[in-house]
Amino acid sequence: MIVDVLLDALLDTVKLIPFLFLTYFLMEYLEHKTKEKSKNMIKKAGKFGPFMGGVLGAFPQCGFSAAASGFYAGGVISLGTLLAIFLSTSDEMLPIFISEAVSLSVIFKVLAMKVGIGIVSGFSIDFLWRKYEKSPHSHHDHHEKDIHDLCESEHCHCEQGSILKSALWHTLQIVLFIFLVSAAIGFCVESIGADRIGGLISRQPIIGVFLAALIGMIPNCAASVIITQMYLGGILGVGQMIAGLLAGAGVGILVLFKSNRDMKENLQIAALLYGVSVFWGILIELTGIVL
Repeated sequence: MIVDVLLDALLDTVKLIPFLFLTYFLMEYLEHKTKEKSKNMIKKAGKFGPFMGGVLGAFPQCGFSAAASGFYAGGVISLGTLLAIFLSTSDEMLPIFISEAVSLSVIFKVLAMKVGIGIVSGFSIDFLWRKYEKSPHSHHDHHEKDIHDLCESEHCHCEQGSILKSALWHTLQIVLFIFLVSAAIGFCVESIGADRIGGLISRQPIIGVFLAALIGMIPNCAASVIITQMYLGGILGVGQMIAGLLAGAGVGILVLFKSNRDMKENLQIAALLYGVSVFWGILIELTGIVL
């Protein structure tokens, strides 16, 4: 059984390599051309920050969620804008969907849901923050940090200027993650049984939302890989997948804890991200939305 599972995972992963590489190459090219414009747009967005953050966050860009954390720590953007970016950030979901030949309609629906949820949640949070926060400028005393250590923490070399090298490195990283996740899922399915796993998720959809969002809080690309692969494998439902992807802000949370000195505030933001993700995931599950 072990050999069969590993072989199946290896074959499934190898087939994705050309599609992943092409996707990452195009993404790297676009990022190198637009990353500074994106950062400047989010800085100048003002009250429309949650809208700009929600839209720009949907495009996988190495460092964007981390840049947002640095901007927030420096008082440049609002809490709602930060959360809108965190919620809409797609991380590795998009390239995996593309490499797995998921229909464009499904991809657009998922992205639209994340963007819409990010925008609505961001504006709502800013409204409540302005209304109830007793010291709204408490974080403005913090200095903006240098957020270029984002890619160094992920060792993706995004800042070194080589699009080909960055695309190849991203591809190798994600291929390894996909293989490990696929193998783990395969072992679980073989050991427990697909019917039992599917039955458990279908009987306990709300618990699945909480667990998926918890996985999404893992502060690197592994979270979105796990969530996406579990959805494609039929283990997670739509609401559970969305909850996990909403909570997955990449390394943005890590940079927030590095750059913002108020640890209590950082914990509150992390809890808020998790709570908002769970809320929307449960709402989607209860409404029975399908893709």
